[in-house]
Amino acid sequence: MAGKKLTCFDCAQVNRVPEERLMEAKCGTCGAKLVATKAVEVDFGTLQKAARNDELPLVVDFWAPWCGPCKMMGPEFAKAADVLAGRARLVKLNTEAEPKAGQAYGIRGIPTMVRFEGGKEKKRQSGAMRAGDIVSWVG
Repeated sequence: MAGKKLTCFDCAQVNRVPEERLMEAKCGTCGAKLVATKAVEVDFGTLQKAARNDELPLVVDFWAPWCGPCKMMGPEFAKAADVLAGRARLVKLNTEAEPKAGQAYGIRGIPTMVRFEGGKEKKRQSGAMRAGDIVSWVG
């Protein structure tokens, strides 16, 4: 069966979705939308599963609520998520709430964006960026 594997950000179930139905696809377990037009907050366990299994590029914004540049980039990351919907999934991970994630992925400064594809880290960028630059960076 053709299609792309996507991890549900609500229940962490891996789903296979036909490419022509990506934008309307819902999780077979919990019914949550699988491709959102906004950035979704995820926990460490869900991020690990999605980074390992997803067949659509996964872009993670590692951030913290006390970080000024992170606050500036938040709305820009949200705009980029809307533009990239269907081409990549954008998620946010709060490194203050999930310190093991920052350690596991070697995050030294925030905000840091990491792009995963095919179970591997493909790109990394630290520092706040505008929406257009994020879209260009994702590709």
